[in-house]
Amino acid sequence: MLYQTYEEKITPELHKWQQKMQKRPNLVDRTSKAVQDKINNIIPDKVHGVITSTIKQMTRAVLTGAEFTTSLPAPKNSLEEIEREVTKRIEFYKKAGAAEGGITGAGGFLLALAEFPILIGIKMKLLFEISALYGHSAEDYRERLFILHVFQLTFSSQKQRQKVFEQIIQWQEKSQELPSDIHQFDWKTFQQEYRDYIDLAKMAQLIPGIGAAVGVIVNYRLLNQLGKTAMNAYRMRWFEERTLQAARRQEQLPSAAQNQ
Repeated sequence: MLYQTYEEKITPELHKWQQKMQKRPNLVDRTSKAVQDKINNIIPDKVHGVITSTIKQMTRAVLTGAEFTTSLPAPKNSLEEIEREVTKRIEFYKKAGAAEGGITGAGGFLLALAEFPILIGIKMKLLFEISALYGHSAEDYRERLFILHVFQLTFSSQKQRQKVFEQIIQWQEKSQELPSDIHQFDWKTFQQEYRDYIDLAKMAQLIPGIGAAVGVIVNYRLLNQLGKTAMNAYRMRWFEERTLQAARRQEQLPSAAQNQ
């Protein structure tokens, strides 16, 4: 199929992603969640403590915006130019995350626990850079909240993913309704769902003796998944915002004609 514009080219991929985010949990999803719940029950409290503490620290860092804030780049002329740069950053972080994961996995249990916050930080830094490339300033707490939604969208169960996806649809309009106190965001659910989803893959890396290969594969795959989710989430906003702008221009036409 021949596409006249870049936007037409990526629309089928966006629609496919939107359908995936909205699908009901199937047997595989439910079975995977049940297995992860059982594994979580036998994981040492020390591991759970490190993961929970890391997620709490991360959410606080995102909340304040001090650690991850990225300056906005020069504006691009087109979505295609933006996504060319986004793809480059995703590839960079995939390699960085895989390298860090390999070192961590090879170092065994204690080193893996110590390095876990670094692995999470790499993922959050990628999201902040992607947000900036699409032209969104993280100085606005609502943009940081959107980043957390994207993070949760990537690493949650399918049931929770449906709920999060509904929250980011028409974000520009919904964000205007958000209260000034961002502490009303449900941090407890966010932390629990992220931990439940990621444990199965990360625990394999944390077990001594499995070595670097698993750490490399896991982090490469997770960063790739995160990058694709972020791209589609910001693509959706791109199209929604332009539809909203077109509607507003259309509303202004009658009043402009009356003034002539």
